[in-house]
Formats: sequence, C-alpha cells, structure tokens
Amino acid sequence: MTYDNRATVRRVLIITLLLNLFVMALKAFVGYSTGSLSLLADALHSVTDSANNILGLIASRFSSPHPDREHPYGHHKFEAVGALGIAAFLGIACFEILQGAIERILKGSEPVKISAPELWLLLIVLGVNIFVTFYERSEGKRVGSPILIADATHTMSDVWVTITVILGLIGIWWLNYQWLDVVLAFPVALLVFWSGWSVLKENLPWLVDQMAIAPEAIHAIATSVPGVINCHDIASRGVLGRQVFVEMHLIVDAPDVETAHRITEAVERRLEERFSPVRILIHVEPPAYQSEKISFESQ
Repeated sequence: MTYDNRATVRRVLIITLLLNLFVMALKAFVGYSTGSLSLLADALHSVTDSANNILGLIASRFSSPHPDREHPYGHHKFEAVGALGIAAFLGIACFEILQGAIERILKGSEPVKISAPELWLLLIVLGVNIFVTFYERSEGKRVGSPILIADATHTMSDVWVTITVILGLIGIWWLNYQWLDVVLAFPVALLVFWSGWSVLKENLPWLVDQMAIAPEAIHAIATSVPGVINCHDIASRGVLGRQVFVEMHLIVDAPDVETAHRITEAVERRLEERFSPVRILIHVEPPAYQSEKISFESQ
C-alpha cells in the first residue's frame, strides 16, 4: 500500500511559510534601519526560505505517490525536482551576497548603526528559525518527505547565518568594528552554498536512477528462499525509505508455473520486509537456464 503524505507536507509548508515571512520582514526592517550588508544578505536568504516553501507546496501538489496512466511509476520525482529548485535558489542567494560584499569593499558605504532593541529583535528571529528547522525536519522524517527535509536543511543554514550576523552586529555595537559586517558576508555566502550542495547531493541520485540497493544484498535475500537456484540482471532504483523499484531474473527449481509463482511470491515478501516500500518485477527462468549474463554464482 502506498502512503500519501501530501496533506501533512502541505500543512507543514504553510506553517513554515508564515513563520519565514515573519522572519524575513524583521530582518529586512532591521537591515534597512541599520544599513547592515550582512543582515540584508541574511534577509535575502530568508526570501529564498519563503520561495522554497511556495515551491514545495507546488511540488507537493504534483507529487502523488499513486501511479496513473501517464505516470505508471508514481510522481515521487516531482518532490526531488522541487528540492533541486531549492538548491538553485541557494545558489542565487550565494551570488547576491558575494556581489554585495565586493561592491561594498570597492565603493565603500555608510557605517552600520545598531541598537540593543534591534539586537533583541534578531534574537527573536533566531528563535523562530531554530523552531522552524527542528519542526520541519521532524515532520519530514516522520512522513518521509524529501522536500521537508531539504527545506529544513536550508533553514538550518539560515540559523547559522543569523548567528554569524548577530555576532558581527554585536561586535559593531560594542566595539564599533565596522569591517565585521563586510567580512562576515563571505562566510554567510559559503554557508548558503554548502546548504545548496547538500540538497543537490541528496536528491540527484533519485533523478538519475542511481542504484538504490546493492545487487549483492538482493541476491543474498533471493537465494535464501527455498527453490531459488540463482538470480541475475539485478537492478534497483529510487531511494530507500521513500520508494524503491527492483527488477531481476530468477532461476527457480520448479516443475510448473504454480510452483514458480509461489517461489517468486516468497522472494517478493522477503524483499518487501527488508526494503519496503518497494515494487518488484521478477522474470522467472527454468532450472536448466544458462547465460553469461548471470551476475552471481551460487555459493
């Protein structure tokens, strides 16, 4: 049975979208009032948070796990495409931050002015970001949603960015070290880039049909079933814990179709117990089958 988590994903994304809009507004307000480049860059990062939530809502709308005539393997890859969109947004944010920092170094700017109440507002922002990160990640793992986990990774980068910016503004407020604002814009950009790379690395295997399960593991489970002689042409794709597709050719010791069917069903049950959710396609071969394509020899 295929589990449809889209209602939960949409609910979580709507809640985090509202919180991210609140965070973005506070950062933009304090950033413009103080003239802080690092804080404005952080606000830009929060713009991508909100955009990612909207993108996630769109992706979730089209990512039904149930197959249909046009998509016989389901629609899970729509979520992975949405996660790649998040990586693209992070790349744009990284470029904008670096561009602003370099322009300020070359052209100069007005000094940053920060007050204690404004720092307290930023601590509220930090608290909201931390809540969003852990809430979204917890729900993403609970329902197995890559879009929520990817967005939580992005928001976690926002937490570190905000911490870095707050420390820099404290240095400006307390010690009047104006150079901190520009210097800290560079690690902010690196943190943003790293978040994007993490999201890309996690979701690209799904889109390029990378091997999901080692063929040796599938072979060991299949040949442990009584009546199985060997198996070959083993292939798998998908992501463990989300959805996996397995194909194989199975050589069975069966005198009739009914016996072969029982053996293949036993193999399917064991694979489902180990790797669920999984869809399995087995091509049955007779006991005397010989081929150079056989991937593994019986021990």
